[in-house]
Amino acid sequence: MPANPIAPSIPLDADGEHHGFLRLPYSRDDSAWGSVMIPITVIRNGDGPTALLTGANHGDEYEGPVALMDLAQSLNVSDVTGRVIIVPAFNYPAFRAGSRTSPIDRGNMNRSFPGKPNGTVTEKIADYFNRVLLPEADIVVDFHSGGKTLDFVPFASAHVLDNKEQQAACVAAVEAFNAPYSMMMLEIDNVGMYDTAVEDQGKVFVTTELGGGGTASSHSIAIAKKGIRNVLKHAGILKGEPELSPTVMLDMPDGDCFVFSEDDGLIEPVVDLGDTVAEGDVVARVWPADRTGRSPVDYRAKRSGILASRHFPGLVKSGDCVAVVAVVF
Repeated sequence: MPANPIAPSIPLDADGEHHGFLRLPYSRDDSAWGSVMIPITVIRNGDGPTALLTGANHGDEYEGPVALMDLAQSLNVSDVTGRVIIVPAFNYPAFRAGSRTSPIDRGNMNRSFPGKPNGTVTEKIADYFNRVLLPEADIVVDFHSGGKTLDFVPFASAHVLDNKEQQAACVAAVEAFNAPYSMMMLEIDNVGMYDTAVEDQGKVFVTTELGGGGTASSHSIAIAKKGIRNVLKHAGILKGEPELSPTVMLDMPDGDCFVFSEDDGLIEPVVDLGDTVAEGDVVARVWPADRTGRSPVDYRAKRSGILASRHFPGLVKSGDCVAVVAVVF
């Protein structure tokens, strides 16, 4: 397999505090010998665990970038035992464009793994993480929220894994993150996901959904800032014990958690995030957008639980996820 063209401008394994870039050559119309410059911070203090921390896997999700920019600026070498690798904007082209996918190649970073060293820009970034950074990590945190099209109750999550010892370690890290909600998350399509690549390498993995709507709030950013330091404490990289508050444990046991629209139109939310719903309850209505005098289509919960996610924009298309109902346990 050919070598990956990405080169770090800083050492990845030297003691001290290092701020620089992952430089990916990218020849284009406005810069024949140009590069994509992905900001990275590496803070190391002797031997110990390595944490790999990423945000903006999707470029319109902002809690992670803010929390990780803050961490990179505020974390002191003397506070660290081991190494922290911080990449606030994983899919940097998408982040700068404020879009879910890359404006260069329309690549969805979270569907591009394991990547290709001679592929598209997105595939090259994925390959570098998969072959260079992930093997160095013991624990991985990848921040997400709903972007422009979804909104979530704020949760950290783990996945059901075949390796139950690894799953238990991931759940313990999620509990240490200590978001208001903690989720055992079901992915409707995990092929090509960063999550899957991390877990396939046997790493402890925490992901999040901390809000949505293509923005962040002071509340959601505070959850991210507290959570990332809690995880570093849990891993033994920072001193002290995680700061813990009550969390609601949620599960997504099967596909009945999802409600998908079969219509185009104007969406009317019927319940709000965090509200309790019973199986059969209407969670959303879709009104025809092109004429009056017609009844809306009701969309109902397939199971009882709480509304954990909803469609965010006011207009909906057939195939869009309109709601997710999670089970409290």
